[in-house]
Amino acid sequence: MPSPKPRRLSATSGPRDSRAGRSTSDTRAAPLSAKPEGRTSDQPPLSAGAWRTVTRSAAETERLGRATGQALRGGETLALYGELGSGKTVFVRGLAAGLGAPSRAVSSPTFVLIHEYPGRLRLVHADFYRIEQESDLRHLGLPDYQDGLTVMAIEWAEKAGTELPQDRLEIRLDHLTATSRTIVMHAIGPSARACLTRMTTPAKIARDPVPVGRKKRPRR
Repeated sequence: MPSPKPRRLSATSGPRDSRAGRSTSDTRAAPLSAKPEGRTSDQPPLSAGAWRTVTRSAAETERLGRATGQALRGGETLALYGELGSGKTVFVRGLAAGLGAPSRAVSSPTFVLIHEYPGRLRLVHADFYRIEQESDLRHLGLPDYQDGLTVMAIEWAEKAGTELPQDRLEIRLDHLTATSRTIVMHAIGPSARACLTRMTTPAKIARDPVPVGRKKRPRR
């Protein structure tokens, strides 16, 4: 039997044309209280516009995603890279929560390449794991989502090639141990740099992933 054709799916309305579901909420976003961590001996230096941290559990990865969502203003594209099980979907689940979207509904799409979630900003979650060549993406109309309001989060972004917008926040997740992940964010373009700056502004959210080389002080 021929495999089913990839399609779009809205989180609230089922499979249909995916222009519905924009939210008129004006919930204010709070920036992340994380700082760039210091370089350790086995880590290369970060380039300008980049930031690195380590999350020590799936809950911390999700919390980082939530803080990222809170820093978004609309129109951003997040390109996610990492092996299977590195936490990309967990991060997007937190991202949805930070945007006021139904995070529990977030999952890795199978034959559905794009999910949409309404919230403070509309979240478009794409997963290109099953994409074999860049030309397979052209019928999805990714440029249609670049409306200055929608947030796109793209897993397996390396398969998107030239379909990725030039202004994007690249997020790479790598296994460190069975439960911890090294996460590097690299801002490409003015919108992505502004987002990263908001995220790394200190003293806004008390609880966030602990950067590499720093430990939480015990409570007295």
